[in-house]
Amino acid sequence: NCFRVTSLICLSIFLFSLGETIISNVKPCSSKGTRNVGAVEEPHEAEEKNKSADISKQKEQCLVPCDVQAKILRGEKHYMCRNLQNSLVEYARSTKKMIRNMMDDQQSSLDYLSNQVNEVMNRLLLLNAEVLRKHLDPLPYKAVQSHGLDCTDIKDTVGSVSKTPTGLYIIHPEGSNYPFEVLCDMDFQGGGWTVVQKRTDGIIPFQRTWSEYLDGFGDLSGEFWLGLRKIFHIVNQKATSFSLYVDLESENDKHAYASYDGFWLEDETCSFKIHLGRYSGNAGDAFRGYRKGDNQNSMPFSTFDVDNDGCRPMCTIKEQPVKSCSNFSDNTGWWFNQCGLANLNGVHRYTGRFLATGIHWDTWTMNNKQVKIKSVSMKIRRTYNPYFH
Repeated sequence: NCFRVTSLICLSIFLFSLGETIISNVKPCSSKGTRNVGAVEEPHEAEEKNKSADISKQKEQCLVPCDVQAKILRGEKHYMCRNLQNSLVEYARSTKKMIRNMMDDQQSSLDYLSNQVNEVMNRLLLLNAEVLRKHLDPLPYKAVQSHGLDCTDIKDTVGSVSKTPTGLYIIHPEGSNYPFEVLCDMDFQGGGWTVVQKRTDGIIPFQRTWSEYLDGFGDLSGEFWLGLRKIFHIVNQKATSFSLYVDLESENDKHAYASYDGFWLEDETCSFKIHLGRYSGNAGDAFRGYRKGDNQNSMPFSTFDVDNDGCRPMCTIKEQPVKSCSNFSDNTGWWFNQCGLANLNGVHRYTGRFLATGIHWDTWTMNNKQVKIKSVSMKIRRTYNPYFH
């Protein structure tokens, strides 16, 4: 009996323990069963939680690339700004260079056009002189009718019948192969003057070659040089003698003159050496000057391309060495003798303009200063004219 009791006690204890174990094992299952009971709401909450987690995860994933992207955008912005600035600077430089080149090209074009205009003007003057000369040259079938041997001859012949006004006439001096047109001054001191040179406004340039001074240039109704050949034929006619009258006007409209009798030129082989007789006037004898070295009488004519000025090898003018008086006088032509004091063909100096050289007659002075000459004329006339003084 005791063994039975003991066995029952042990069996009871074993069952109790087994029950406790089963109960403890069932609780989690019940708990799990409870969660399964609310399974209708659980998936929705889980989905929301999953969405929130995904959003948070996306935010966490976005934060990193957004910062990087911002940095990239900022870098690209700075890069584009730098490129834009560099492009603008380069464009400004290239534009400035292009404008400078265009201005240089325009200036070169203007200089070229200016030179062309000057050349055309000079050619036009030469063509006018050539046309005039051809118009006056003897034609093969029709001779040009001349009015006389010179202006004095016209005055003596035509003027004895009717009044001869100042103007252009055709003359045919003895020894000349052709007639040519001249300006006759029929009013000054009884008339009969042949004008061989006239300067008034500086329109006609006197920087000319030897051949141009031989044949003459300019406009007989304005400024001109008649030509050495024509002057030679006029003053070297048989049984005649001529006087030279130089009429000067200053910039302040004062007048002076220098007159020479016995004026004539040697022929072309002697370079048209000038010969002057007795002087009279109030402008001074600039042809002969004050010193022997200033004397231009009996000197040949000189131009920049045919130099006969006596500077061998050079002259000294105002303590400066001069190889050519024509070059020193801006390429004008005259009867130079180591330059001298007279050059009525010098570059025209009109009022208000200063030039180192100009029209010179340096013996004409006022208040011990050389007078600035505005206009000048040289005219010749036969000395036997009864009206000549």
